[in-house]
Amino acid sequence: MRSARAFRLLMLVSSTSTVHFGVCHVRSRADQRTFPPHRPFRADRRLGAPRAAAEVEVRGLATANPQAPGGVEITSPEVISLGEPAVAPPFDLYRPRLTASLPTILDHAPIALRHPRLRARFEIAAASVAGFRAVLDRSGFTEIHTPKIVESATESGANVFAIDYFGRPAYLAQSPQLFKQAMVGVFERVYEVGPVFRAEPHDTARHLAQYTSLDAEFGFIGDHFDVLAVLRDVLAGMVGALSGTDVEVPVVPDEIPVIHFAEAQEMLGHAPGSPDLAPADERRLSKWALRTHGSEFLCVTGYPMRKRPFYTHPDPARPDFSNSFDLLFRGLELVTGGQRLHRHSDYLTALAAHGLDPAPYQGYLAAFAHGMPPHGGFAIGLERWTARLLGLSNVREATLFPRDLHRLTP
Repeated sequence: MRSARAFRLLMLVSSTSTVHFGVCHVRSRADQRTFPPHRPFRADRRLGAPRAAAEVEVRGLATANPQAPGGVEITSPEVISLGEPAVAPPFDLYRPRLTASLPTILDHAPIALRHPRLRARFEIAAASVAGFRAVLDRSGFTEIHTPKIVESATESGANVFAIDYFGRPAYLAQSPQLFKQAMVGVFERVYEVGPVFRAEPHDTARHLAQYTSLDAEFGFIGDHFDVLAVLRDVLAGMVGALSGTDVEVPVVPDEIPVIHFAEAQEMLGHAPGSPDLAPADERRLSKWALRTHGSEFLCVTGYPMRKRPFYTHPDPARPDFSNSFDLLFRGLELVTGGQRLHRHSDYLTALAAHGLDPAPYQGYLAAFAHGMPPHGGFAIGLERWTARLLGLSNVREATLFPRDLHRLTP
């Protein structure tokens, strides 16, 4: 039976227009078709002398061949040009690996991402997001979509992108935090997948100016450990969505090991009073968790209140510490979460303690003035998750079109 299908065909073409090698880039591994490697074919006269990476339609006889990818090869092929590139690709896309440097790959991302290995990274990311959504959908969460242009800085920090909003100052949202809290009063359980913006002048392998955040927030919790329990199930769902892939997925334990921030600082040999963990500390703690608990995940709880945003709930037993946490995965902070304040009077006190004027937050505070349940949530950085899953040393390798301190194109 003859069949017709449009393929993206990468061809190594000689001066005589003979195709010596072809690989079809199609939508799934099951749909791959190859030409017999022992019998090169001449391009159809309508094709002329095709360039490498030309877009073509192949008509031929689909013949069963257990040695071919997908179990089928195309014999007696007829190749019809659908569109030829104006210039040759900047690198050989038919090779098993791209040997170009990361800056070169990023400069030519629309072409580089056609390579199967690079494309696969974003298939992994897409599957992870699908797993994230599936778990929360089953758990009664509602997906929301919140504004990314805001009047005030979400995290009350200086690392925000200021913009001109019709003659008024505004900012790109650092997170959907204030909106998702307000929506707990509407839906009780909400989540969002969307971009966030951080104007952090860090030129490192782990920082981006824009990344994709997987956020969740829900009400009627006891404390931040209830948030951690939901996060654990979400991570298990994201890992489960990767079954059947070549990714070395982690085992998500039934209970993620937990260490208090003060205990972690003592174990690391730091003096009391340090407000945060350095990247080297995160790596050391992750090695300890793997060695002691056999877990690639570690939850560090109880960060100092002075390090956390104004909406963070303090630990009732140790008010200098918070009911918040960071989740480390393979040596890197992946998730930030915790319990939030939920009483209107507590917010007024917290804003004053941070030296913040409550006026820009009136719309946010209104939700609490009319009553809110105890609630909390978390946010997962998708690019960091994907990079850690695949063992990539730079988060930009897991980002479609990175935005950082230097890069604004493509």
